[in-house]
Amino acid sequence: MALNRFYLPHSKTRQEFLAQNIKCIFISHQQKDKDHAQIIADYLMSAGLDVYFDKYDSDLRIHHQSGNPKKVTEAICSGINNSSHMLVLVSPNTLSSTWVPFEIGYGFDKIELLVLCLKGIEKGSLPEYIRSAPIIRDIWDLNNKVSFWGDKSLEQLTKANVIPEYSSLQNPLRHVMDSLIIDNY
Repeated sequence: MALNRFYLPHSKTRQEFLAQNIKCIFISHQQKDKDHAQIIADYLMSAGLDVYFDKYDSDLRIHHQSGNPKKVTEAICSGINNSSHMLVLVSPNTLSSTWVPFEIGYGFDKIELLVLCLKGIEKGSLPEYIRSAPIIRDIWDLNNKVSFWGDKSLEQLTKANVIPEYSSLQNPLRHVMDSLIIDNY
């Protein structure tokens, strides 16, 4: 069973985390997209992948509420340092975010960075700094990435009902992401 890694002790250094050979996906998102980020985090955890999702980071929440930007920054950096991948959720809200560009910049040379487009992102609308990473455009792409991360074939995952087919009406992502996009961005 996968989990939100905030609940486990953090490594003191990035090297200590990497030595553990753990796959953990840091979910980067704009606050207005938190509900969509929660659905995606739950989807990844149901597929057996660990995530870092800020909603469960009580330190981050306390520092944010008390207006301590230095401690907020430290909490975000700790989450990134204790992750192997960053999944940047992109919506029209992302363009006004102050923290998402920081997270991308901090993690750019430390972590495998991927961009996940939420439903309705138009072709050509991604800023250049986001287009520098591989783009997960739809549920089909995400399912294939989950298969790769989890070292199981997509067929194994869908037959075992670990993740639903990209086109399934039961897929919890169908209101969050497009099912399949043929055009290139």
